[in-house]
Amino acid sequence: MGKSLIQQRAGRGGINFRNPDHIHPGPARYPPLSEETKRGEVKELLHDPGRYVPLARVKLEDGAEFLMPAAEGVRVGQVVEVGPQAKPEVGNVLPLGRVPEGTMVFNVELRPGDGGRVARQAGSYALVIGKSGDRVMVQLPSGEQKEFSADCRATIGVPAGAGRVEKPLVKAGDAFHKWKVKARKWPRSRGVARVAASHPFGGGRHKRKSKPSTISRGAPPGRKVGHIAARRTGRRKGASSKA
Repeated sequence: MGKSLIQQRAGRGGINFRNPDHIHPGPARYPPLSEETKRGEVKELLHDPGRYVPLARVKLEDGAEFLMPAAEGVRVGQVVEVGPQAKPEVGNVLPLGRVPEGTMVFNVELRPGDGGRVARQAGSYALVIGKSGDRVMVQLPSGEQKEFSADCRATIGVPAGAGRVEKPLVKAGDAFHKWKVKARKWPRSRGVARVAASHPFGGGRHKRKSKPSTISRGAPPGRKVGHIAARRTGRRKGASSKA
């Protein structure tokens, strides 16, 4: 029997799951592409609710302003350069083709001019490991290696705010405010603790699934919970417990 699950409601995008965009200072994106290298000044460092890395508001010499994730060590009043001829120094924005190999970068564009997509979280930097023609090989925070266009821009350095997730929440009130700005439903109860009308694992006098937790790939959305299309579950038969 299909049921209306929380993930179905979240995917529908109701008011309870919608991102509260009115609390954010603005989009963190690079300025439009330009052949000219411009100098700018960091006017202020802003806290963006729901984002661990602070934002730097940069005002360029032509009067344009934009927000971008701040690099570790950037300060108010610092002069940064944005463009193809920018120096590979912390806080500057330049194309990957101009970044020396072995340099740590973040806020990397997937396509030239998209404003920055990759390695934007606090402490999650990418590494330029090689170049070949108009392509640049970058090692992502996950360890995966990916090719980018040499025209894709990136910021030199490491995003500020690393280590914030290491601080314990201690109390439920802190977790409440943490998830409230991220538009995530919290607290979230287990499926076996709910009534039968709310989850396929719910109901019964004891907290047990009472049915196999493996489900086929073609199951209806209201039943697709647990181990979806699992090849195997549990401990492998014949494996030694001391291995």
